[in-house]
Amino acid sequence: MMTVGVDRAAVETALLAGELGCPALGCPGQLGPWGWARERALRGETGQVRLRPRRSRCGGCQRTHVLLPASVLLRRADVVTVIGAALLAKAGGTGHRKIAAALGRPDATVRGWLRRIVAVADAVLAALGVLAAELGVEFIAPAPTTTPVAAVVEMVGALARAAARVLGGSCSPWRLATVLCGGRLLSPHGPDLVRGPPAGSNTSCLWAGGG
Repeated sequence: MMTVGVDRAAVETALLAGELGCPALGCPGQLGPWGWARERALRGETGQVRLRPRRSRCGGCQRTHVLLPASVLLRRADVVTVIGAALLAKAGGTGHRKIAAALGRPDATVRGWLRRIVAVADAVLAALGVLAAELGVEFIAPAPTTTPVAAVVEMVGALARAAARVLGGSCSPWRLATVLCGGRLLSPHGPDLVRGPPAGSNTSCLWAGGG
């Protein structure tokens, strides 16, 4: 799996032009089109969203990779902006039951998101901190006394604002975080700690799309 931008046409153009690098560690190859993955249904902000991700193949190592849009986290049934809204509300002091009611999601689902982000907060903060330095953006790190959820929310927001100043335009902070974390914001061990944005993550297409 690899996370790319939300502009499907821009991603397709980049894929056909060989502009997406292989995410496999140490592979210098470029990705090309390789059919489509199976269609799946996601819960969006206002209803169900149908998604059929593009599949790609590296011309170097010959591995195949599914390209997930930046609106989606790995193995999550809800789009990242919904999950981000839950994290933002929790950072503001709202309990998981009220958050679940406001978002129209089961209590257990929201509780699961919040527990996971607490468990992986250190990994998320470390990964975003390294990537912020690589992007050349500057911001004030969250205070040590900040709760794990609030620290992640503050870091994501600060990174998006700083990147906007550097790159111009705008982008959803949570979609940007999804790209920079390789879709692993809520994975069991969080994102990998790597230098620079994940290979082939297509951050520029994400930003250009304004999504």
